[in-house]
Amino acid sequence: RYENREDFAVVMQPFFRNTLLPLDSISRPDLSFFAADCFHFSVRGYAEMAMALWNNMLEPVGEKQTYNNFTLNRSKLKCPNPEKPFLFTQRNSGFGNSDLNSEKTEPSVPYWAVIVAAIAGVLLGSL
Repeated sequence: RYENREDFAVVMQPFFRNTLLPLDSISRPDLSFFAADCFHFSVRGYAEMAMALWNNMLEPVGEKQTYNNFTLNRSKLKCPNPEKPFLFTQRNSGFGNSDLNSEKTEPSVPYWAVIVAAIAGVLLGSL
């Protein structure tokens, strides 16, 4: 829907797709990542999700991490690359048509082929 826009992009951030439940030292669910209702995240859990989201936005489309490892290690937080200091989208990751100007693109079927097919269809149908 937005792939032809130069000023707006929607990008799937898959950091939560293959995430496993964080476990404590005795292999039970680590409840410190969850709020009292055991459904929503705690401050610690939201911090982990925020880091995973930030890291996903700095990874090119097609190379995004699909899991979060739930550690307290802040060194896993990525910084923007000096050569590519931007948030990655499909367009700047090299996916899709690099020339997205729809006014310059050729139609996939010539207009005369549609007319010929319509006339042939009418003639065959009348026979």
